[in-house]
Amino acid sequence: MAIGVSRLNHIFVKGVPAGTALLASTMLSPAAMAQQAAAPAALDEIVVTAQKRVENLQDVPIAITAFGTEKLEQLQVTDFDDYARYLPSLSYQTTGPGGSNVYFRGVASGEIANHSASLPSVGTYLDEQPITTIQGALDIHIYDIARVEALAGPQGTLYGASSEAGTIRIITNKPETGSFYGGADLEVNTVAHGGEGYIGEGFINAPISDNAAIRVVGWYKKDAGFIDNIPGSLTFPSSGITMNNDEFVEKDYNDVETYGGRAALKIDLDENWTVTPQIMGQKQVSHGFFAEESGLKQLQVQQFNPERFNDRWYQASLTLEGKIGSWDMTYAGSYLKRTVDGQSDYSDYAYFYDALSGYGAYFVDNDGNLVNPNQYIVSTDAFTKQSHELRFSSPAENRVRFIGGLFYQIQKHNIEQNYIIDNIADSITVSGTDSNIWLTKQLRTDRDYAIFGEIAADVTDKLTVTLGARVFRYDNDLVGFFGYAAGYSSRTGEAACFGPPVVSGSPCTNLDKGTKDTDFTHRINVTYKFNDDVLVYGTVSRGFRPGGINRRGTLPPYQPDFIDNYEIGLKSTLFDRKVRFNLAVYQLDWTDIQLSFLGANGLTEIRNAGNARIRGAEFDLALKLIDGLTISAGGSYNDAKITEDFCKFANLAFDCSIPGPDITGPDGDPDGIGDPNELLAPAGTRLPITAKFKGNIVARYDFPVSGDWNAYFQAGAVYEGKRTTDLRTAVRPIVGDLPDYTTVDFSFGANSKRFSVEAFVRNLFDVNGAVGKTIQCGEFVCGDPDGLTTIGGKIYTYPTQPRTIGLKVGTKF
Repeated sequence: MAIGVSRLNHIFVKGVPAGTALLASTMLSPAAMAQQAAAPAALDEIVVTAQKRVENLQDVPIAITAFGTEKLEQLQVTDFDDYARYLPSLSYQTTGPGGSNVYFRGVASGEIANHSASLPSVGTYLDEQPITTIQGALDIHIYDIARVEALAGPQGTLYGASSEAGTIRIITNKPETGSFYGGADLEVNTVAHGGEGYIGEGFINAPISDNAAIRVVGWYKKDAGFIDNIPGSLTFPSSGITMNNDEFVEKDYNDVETYGGRAALKIDLDENWTVTPQIMGQKQVSHGFFAEESGLKQLQVQQFNPERFNDRWYQASLTLEGKIGSWDMTYAGSYLKRTVDGQSDYSDYAYFYDALSGYGAYFVDNDGNLVNPNQYIVSTDAFTKQSHELRFSSPAENRVRFIGGLFYQIQKHNIEQNYIIDNIADSITVSGTDSNIWLTKQLRTDRDYAIFGEIAADVTDKLTVTLGARVFRYDNDLVGFFGYAAGYSSRTGEAACFGPPVVSGSPCTNLDKGTKDTDFTHRINVTYKFNDDVLVYGTVSRGFRPGGINRRGTLPPYQPDFIDNYEIGLKSTLFDRKVRFNLAVYQLDWTDIQLSFLGANGLTEIRNAGNARIRGAEFDLALKLIDGLTISAGGSYNDAKITEDFCKFANLAFDCSIPGPDITGPDGDPDGIGDPNELLAPAGTRLPITAKFKGNIVARYDFPVSGDWNAYFQAGAVYEGKRTTDLRTAVRPIVGDLPDYTTVDFSFGANSKRFSVEAFVRNLFDVNGAVGKTIQCGEFVCGDPDGLTTIGGKIYTYPTQPRTIGLKVGTKF
């Protein structure tokens, strides 16, 4: 009998070699366990639900990497950064906790991922519900998680718009009616060059009746800081005013506190129908800055204003699963609310625009005296997301199988960013604010509607053909206010308003734009099984990302971009399940790339930059040749380049000699003459952010020691190749590349049926790797490429966490 999706939580998850997938086996009787212990060494089978059915991973014709509960614990995974390291096809940029942007297979253009820019190209799901907000996914603490699945390549037919390049699925452990049990873990750790951290976690699974159970999970985590904010001063040229950062000087500046919980109730209504309501929430408070500053020593910055983010969210979800006749039906609905209150330093912007353009001369008080032009940001980003999916699937044992349904989601982002210069005159203060030189107060709404379906037919016992499609419609708009006071600018901000305020808290409305479109994506797959242990497949699939709005009035909306994926793959389990080897080779054609960058006055602009081609391969290998010893490795290679010249103003001919639209004359208004175009990157330029090669290897040896106690040793290494930081060739030497690096982890410990103890060290050799770079304003301003200021450019590099040594103890009952 096929196992329905609602029964997956009766599967007990076991460990997985890194870079491979979820290992699972059903709970065994003592006799069966003894028989299994006496069996020769072999890799366990792997169960996933990537295609929204319960399947053996080796039967699924998709490139998937997954980690189960035990493997997540073995790798000391507690958040996104931890498991992302071990996903070879994944790359990311980060600005700290809750600020990671994820990419698969080199699909990255180095974009500015802010509130008014493109949607993510990678979708993230919590169980059945999407949790990708407009500025990225939630930073979920990983504990009591059944598995994390990473699906590389476009997943547009089953997962939609936010899965243009891939999908990450975080699957929680569900309540079980069979028994009462629980667990708790405590960890302490110390970070080189930094402070001490600790984690407390626990869960309880409690049956309520024969057909109902509840599962409650809680956690608290303190991450030690390791960036030092050192003393410094800035002198603004226009006024000669000098300020220092004495009140913000602090060692181990960037500590983080995270706490949250999850509660799920499972009710078996009868033998066919199950309902699972769940609520999960988390609060994460981060202090300081998470990058090191150019021109200073490692792990040092000089920041001049308060820096703090309070990221809190909750998601309420409901999953209903059952049968209508022989067909399975699933409804998955959720409501997510997230609020991020922030304080950020913006003194670089203030200093460089004063030093290079004399902006400081315009900032005066009511008496006409120059004031300190120092800027800082106080922000509130409020997100809501509502999603609904109704899905039907035919019996898995049928020769012809169907899965499909309806999907709808609406996500809103209420954006408030106050750019503050203390004590400026009322005449240059944005109306309704205390001391804002600039205000962004906007409401962004993104809507998605879709009908989707896939049909798989077993043409023969060995040959299967799958056809899938998704018809979608997006409807996105952006309304509100952004800009200066009318007394400061005669062309932008309040001076450009055309109506009364629509968004509460704004002085008036100068932005009201929308874009919508209807289209479809497809997937065609052919799979041939040589036998139960070896299959090959070929896939042609398409992913998409919706278009959106440019705030700058002279720029049109940007259009959708698409990825066409051509992939062949091999999945094999060899030598009596002692060896597992999976391989995928692919070409991605990325068309109408959405590229965002900082334009004039630090305002984000998004252009469709042209096309790119990515050719690559990824593999995972697992070996269990003798009892106790497991070795695994995974890697990916991506040759990602643009195929046409990227011009400042795109045109169908990709010819940068063709003038752009008539946007700015000498007075900033149209003058009837096309603006000069510019070659920003020639054809053949490498796409940024993703290394040509990323790989990992993990070896683990388990052995019995005494009674029911077992011990282990584990060592792992992750290599990340050299990466560029921007598509534009003139910007690259200003910002600099991200060098290659290798980190090594080591752990050892012992466990019994009830207790466990573990010592570990992450980043054993204390490597200062770079995972991202950023800058506060335009690269040609804050980067100071001409050396016109006395302090030089300020580039910030986000480092890997320094060597971390920890001890963890746990109990299960």
